[in-house]
Amino acid sequence: MLAVKETPSDFEKQLKGYALTTAHILYRRPDHRWLLQSYVWQNYDLCPDFPALNQFLEFWRDKIEGPLHSVTVAHAKLIKPHEIRPVDGVFRLH
Repeated sequence: MLAVKETPSDFEKQLKGYALTTAHILYRRPDHRWLLQSYVWQNYDLCPDFPALNQFLEFWRDKIEGPLHSVTVAHAKLIKPHEIRPVDGVFRLH
C-alpha cells in the first residue's frame, strides 16, 4: 500500500513557525534588457532562511529567461500571542 504524503495546511504551517512572505521581484525583460518588469510572489515561508522563496528563485534562474534585477522581501507572522489591552470606557449606541 502506498502512503500518500499530505501537504500541511496554511494553518498548520503557521503553527510550525511559518509566516506569510511576500517578495517583490524586479527582472529584466528577455527581449528588451533595459526594461524592468515587476512580479509579486507570496507564500508561507520560514524567516530568516526563506527556503521556499530560495527554491522559487532557483527555479526562476534555471527556467525563466528574464534575469533577476532585485528582490525585496516582506515577512509577517499572522498568528501571534494574544494581546490584552485595557478598555478606557464603554460606548453604547441605540
